[in-house]
Amino acid sequence: MSQFNQILENARGRAVSKGLAYAGEVTPAEAWALVQAVPSAKIVDVRTHAEWQWVGVVPGAELIEWKSYPGMVANPHFVTQLKAAVDSEAIVLFLCRSGARSHDAAALAAQHGYTAAMNILEGFEGDKDAAGHRGSKNGWQAAGLPWTQG
Repeated sequence: MSQFNQILENARGRAVSKGLAYAGEVTPAEAWALVQAVPSAKIVDVRTHAEWQWVGVVPGAELIEWKSYPGMVANPHFVTQLKAAVDSEAIVLFLCRSGARSHDAAALAAQHGYTAAMNILEGFEGDKDAAGHRGSKNGWQAAGLPWTQG
């Protein structure tokens, strides 16, 4: 079985075991491998403009806010913006800070016809470490995957 197929099988297995309303969950490393292997696969970063600017972004990711800072008000145009940016037949990998907003975005995308909507586990910054800081315990940054400062 190819690495690509193994990643998709693992992602689907996680979704089934958790009863998720979308296609699957992938680790940051699996997400990066899918983007490298499948040209139509897209990472959609659903964090805020402030997070993109001050924390960093994944090169090539689509940037569509789920909620806006500072009030964390839901983006009423999220689905419209997603449909304009990403084909509903593509593998869509949603990313946020820790995996919570991206979970919600993947579920909404699936409701709107995105059959391969997936959540990137751990998010961009990951969980807090013992000192209460993000970015070193797990997540995209801790995995050493490509990103740039805003």
